[in-house]
Amino acid sequence: MYKLLLLSFLMPLILLSQTQKNWDHEKIEVIQLDGSHVIMDAERIYADKWADLPQPQFWKQIMKLAPDSCLINVASSRIVLAKMSNKDWNSQTETRKEIVRDSLRIVYNLDSTERIFVTTGKNDFYRFNDVYPTISKGVEVFEEQGVDPWYAQAILLIESPGQLKKSSVGAYGAFQLMPSVARAMGLTVNSTTDERKDFEKSAMGSARLIKRVCIPEAKKILASYNIDFNENDLWFRLFVLHVYHAGAINVRAVVNKINPSSGNQDLIKAMWQTTAASFGNNSQNYTQLALASQIILNELVYQSGASIFDCLSSNSTTKTFLEN
Repeated sequence: MYKLLLLSFLMPLILLSQTQKNWDHEKIEVIQLDGSHVIMDAERIYADKWADLPQPQFWKQIMKLAPDSCLINVASSRIVLAKMSNKDWNSQTETRKEIVRDSLRIVYNLDSTERIFVTTGKNDFYRFNDVYPTISKGVEVFEEQGVDPWYAQAILLIESPGQLKKSSVGAYGAFQLMPSVARAMGLTVNSTTDERKDFEKSAMGSARLIKRVCIPEAKKILASYNIDFNENDLWFRLFVLHVYHAGAINVRAVVNKINPSSGNQDLIKAMWQTTAASFGNNSQNYTQLALASQIILNELVYQSGASIFDCLSSNSTTKTFLEN
């Protein structure tokens, strides 16, 4: 009888714990000829109008564009002004390039101080078809670690998609962990062994980093401004991604410069326009890339003709293709 009473008391707590660590409501199962893949859906990106913003739309174009082409765009908004071949652009003198930029400022009624970037296509780097089969495993490992699997998908799509390359600063593996960070998260990295090469161990290290460092530091920064948050909100997830990429010190610096009064899409957009400490252009772009890659993945999946199941039900194709 005592055991039954104890069980009846503990059961609600057990169920609550399980519910808190369950992300099935955001997962879809995609069944194709090569097997089944469980990924996170992109519904929130469309529902909250992130997909309508010019920045993710710009990076979506860049991710699909061949490296022999480039887009001339407004740095602050990423609005595309022109498209041309890299060969034609690079064949011009620096003086001529500035004349082209000035002409575009006049045509589009831009301020004379507005920076204009020329960005090369990167479809040779963003190999979504190659990275796609690994997402399910990343989602699984993150869930085993009790970490939101949305982060696994976001990182896999943009850090080193479908490739196993070492960055110029020493980051390596599918989740691009630095040697010291990997060691701190329990991986062996030395002259003879580098466990960052192992997908599951790299995923485990990344999940631990987000759980032990990135999310707690993100919460501290937001709490210092009395900003309320929900860990499942997309803006909060993007904020955590900035900590993952740039580090808490640099994110705190840029937030201090913005001095926000609330946490929402506006805070993330302000971070895209603000620099501080070592939070520069690459840091600004990071979550724009995350959004763009999720949009592309969503399109690839829903345009593939695959059978798609909502993981909370047994109904096929319960979700429809989401267009921006």
